[in-house]
Formats: sequence, structure tokens, C-alpha cells
Amino acid sequence: MSILSLHNITKSFGGNAILKGVSLEADEGEFIALVGPSGCGKSTLLRIVAGLDHADGGEIVIGGGEISSVAAADRNVAMVFQSYALYPHLTAGQNIAVPLAMRRLTVAQRLPFIGNLLPGQRQIRADIQRQVKEMAASLKIDHLLDRKPGQMSGGQRQRVALARAMVRHPSVFLMDEPLSNLDANLRVHARGEIVELHRRAGVPTLYVTHDQSEALSMADRVAVMIGGTLLQLASPQEIYDDPAHIEVARFLGQPRINVMETRMDASGTVRFGALTLAADGVSSSETPVLIGVRPEFVRLGARADGILRARIERTEFLGSEVIVHARLDAIGEAIVAKVGPAEAATLVAGMPVSVDIEPDRAMLFAVTGERLRAKTVNVASVREKARG
Repeated sequence: MSILSLHNITKSFGGNAILKGVSLEADEGEFIALVGPSGCGKSTLLRIVAGLDHADGGEIVIGGGEISSVAAADRNVAMVFQSYALYPHLTAGQNIAVPLAMRRLTVAQRLPFIGNLLPGQRQIRADIQRQVKEMAASLKIDHLLDRKPGQMSGGQRQRVALARAMVRHPSVFLMDEPLSNLDANLRVHARGEIVELHRRAGVPTLYVTHDQSEALSMADRVAVMIGGTLLQLASPQEIYDDPAHIEVARFLGQPRINVMETRMDASGTVRFGALTLAADGVSSSETPVLIGVRPEFVRLGARADGILRARIERTEFLGSEVIVHARLDAIGEAIVAKVGPAEAATLVAGMPVSVDIEPDRAMLFAVTGERLRAKTVNVASVREKARG
């Protein structure tokens, strides 16, 4: 049974629908990354699970219990915010201890002077300090326990925020872009740390990010949200290689996927250069469709003698790879290819080239965005006919 289940979560602000029936399930120890453009509802969904916002409709289940009406403090959910939300007047050790003190000490026991006189308070505080030191040692921040947030770097503050979330041993971890305030090099290092901490905790994690590289490299499954709708939830490889919607294909991948409009003939066949695709389950349809191919599956020839001809507009050198921007002669649309530095050395702006597409990597989409399953038909014979 799933540890975390969200069923048809809806939320609107001022008549503007932010979440339009979002449903997902996370198993024990599963890391799910929520990705999508700004304003798609990722952070709102996280806040609803945490109890910081209330959904207009739907159901939240954690560990088999429905918690939609449960107060945030009673949900046993830990959240790491983008700003880390550390108390600036408290030391790192005191910040980490806050959730334990709130849970284990009564209001009277938390009072500065009177609390020290109440029975059992000293023993509870000693146990809290022991847990804080153990957690800090596991994150290698035990030397920071006496420092305040203003005396720490961004990476150190991030570890303190993670320690504060982990020390209470929650049922679910929620992380709202926790790496966005770190520089590029530290972000890459921090990814591995968060994944390791997640595995150690063994509880489901919902991780919100707009950075697709974070999502693809860290998550067990990736959930792509567009306009308040969850379009696809799948493994990183599946969601990249086999997107269910054109917006999923467009959002994931750098550079973005090439998308060009063409037509399906009456027999349900699509022809694009040397490539011929037959849409599964379509007997006859004369309608526009979209063909998508990722830049790494576009092949450029030094001679402009293929069916698809283009002219190089510019190149971008990125070290281990080069991004080539070209424009197709026949339809005037731009197409982007990703090639190696050796191949790119012969390509210059203004040069005519032939364009080929790896047949098994082309994808068809309806103009409304839904994926159309297709199979390749007679690529070789089409090419021979063109050359003949």
C-alpha cells in the first residue's frame, strides 16, 4: 500500500484554478520530483500536503489515514522551504531542536524560567540535545551547532534545514526548491547529499523544482505539471524517451525538442523527409499533426543532397557537445541538432546540409498535444527512391 496518496486535489484562488484534480501515490522510500514551469501549482500542492494551505476538494492519505482536515502540526510531515526558514535569533542547534521541543515539551515546560522547575523537563531537554547532536554529526554540521544562520554559508544553512526536518523522523518529506539559493557547483554536490539522506530516512519524498536536471538525476519518478494538471508521472528515462504529451516533451530536455507541424494522409500515414510513420489505431485521417525529435537524434550531412535540406545558422560550443541551429529550406522552420565537437568542426554558418532523423526516435502528437503511437514504415525504400 502507498504511504502517501493524493486523490483529485483541487485548489482555486479568486476564481483562478491552480490545481485541477491532481492525483498521485508515493510508496515507502520513493523520491518523486514535481517539475513544471512557474505558476503550474507545484508549491501549492506541497503546501496543501503540509497543511499550510487547504484544498478546495480531494483527499490526502498518509499511512492509510485520511488527513485532509488534520492540523499541520499533527500530520507528522516535514517540509524544507526554499528560503530554509531558519530562526535568525537561534543557533543551528536550537533551530534543529525546535520540532522536537514543540512535540515533546508542554507549553509550560517551554517557558524560559518556570519550565526549568517542572518535573521531567531537564531529562526531556537532555534527550532532545542528544538527538540534535546525533543528527548534526550524521550531516557533518556538528561544528556549526553554536552558530546562528547569519554566520553560515548557504550550503551550511541548507544542511541545518535538512537536519531540522529529519530529526523528527517524519512520515513524509516535502522539499520546495531547497537548492535554488546555492551556486551551480554547490547545487550539484548537494543533490547527492539529499538523495543519500532520503535513502537513509526511507520515507517518501516530494521534491519541487523547476530544474529538470535536478528532477531527472535525483528522482525515482518524475511528475510533470503544466497549468495545474499532472500530465505524466513516470521514471526519468520513460518520461524523457516516451512523453505522453507534447508539453511534457517540450519541458524536458536541453535544448528543447524539435517540434514541426506536418499532415497525416487519408491512410493515417505521416511522411517527413525520408521518414514515414504509420499512426497506430488510425485508419484514415487527413489532419495536421506534430512530429517531435530530440536534438541528439537529428543527423546532419555535409552535402545537401537528402530529402530534407537545411542551412546552418549558428553553432554553440559547450565543451563535450555542440548545439547546431539550422533552418529547413522546404518549410522554413528551425531545427536543432546536438553533435560532437569533431563533427561540428566542419559545420559553419551559411553552409547547406542534409538533415536526417533517426526513425525509431521520432514521435507523433496530435495538435491538441496528446501522444499518437506510431511505427516506422519503409525508411530505407523511401530514401532510395529519393536518391534514384
